[in-house]
Amino acid sequence: MEKIVETLRKVVSDENIYINEPMSRHTSFRIGGPADVLIIPQSVDELIKVMGLIKAENIPYFILGNGTNIIVSDKGIRGVVIKLTAIRKISVDGEIIVSEAGALLSVIANTALDNELTGFEFASGIPGTLGGAITMNAGAYGPEIKDVVEKVEVIDKNGSIYEVKNGNMRFGYRSSLIQSDNLIAIRAWIHLKKGNYKDIKAKMDELNGLRKMKQPLEYPSAGSVFKRPEGFYAGKLIQDAGLQGYAIGGAQVSEKHCGFIINRGNATADDVLNLIEYIKRTVKDKFGVDLETEVKIIGER
Repeated sequence: MEKIVETLRKVVSDENIYINEPMSRHTSFRIGGPADVLIIPQSVDELIKVMGLIKAENIPYFILGNGTNIIVSDKGIRGVVIKLTAIRKISVDGEIIVSEAGALLSVIANTALDNELTGFEFASGIPGTLGGAITMNAGAYGPEIKDVVEKVEVIDKNGSIYEVKNGNMRFGYRSSLIQSDNLIAIRAWIHLKKGNYKDIKAKMDELNGLRKMKQPLEYPSAGSVFKRPEGFYAGKLIQDAGLQGYAIGGAQVSEKHCGFIINRGNATADDVLNLIEYIKRTVKDKFGVDLETEVKIIGER
């Protein structure tokens, strides 16, 4: 471990290197054991240098955004976690917003609002980064990231940097080329349309109002736990299975929205994972439907 840290110190300053860092500090679920090392690169150039070192030394790594769609195991993550939230520059050129991957979707949405650009309102309440949203083709209330992203700049496992146009991004339901080819999104061009400030703000307020009304935002969670099964809604199946409010340890099926599992304050990752498995078994037994997780489960098990 000391050797890894010494290697990383060649390009990352000490204040941005964390050893045995509890991942509960970096996930919206507020659970997860320690990462051997967590680093926060301060620029795309720094990230590129880090990836070069990691490849040369064959160090295992995990790319982290805002930690809003992951469950980290209680044993934590071996190797290096690279958190991208400091790589967040945003610029506007006419109807195009160019944003680095670590920028929060809410900040990009407010940038669009300030510049009277419409089309990004749907993402204003999604609590993640642009990189994470592109990786899983995040969406809400109909639209998805694929509808607004023109192209993405990526780093591949060999350290090569290139741009991928929308049509080659293999965007699917909660999936993309970033996932399938193990790429890192570092920057994207978002193509919007000119709109009216008042109308854009009203739409953002409407969608965020719906989110507050329907989702358990008052508790730590990782958002929707399961993908939508074809022909069904996961939350409805879970509710119809009688699991509304069902709990294992500190993890509970939300009473407000059964598609969410919440941390009531003292949940472990094992509590959440055991609850996920119980939900999957119960729904399968009652309705014959296989639920697939939307959240990413990572770390040593």
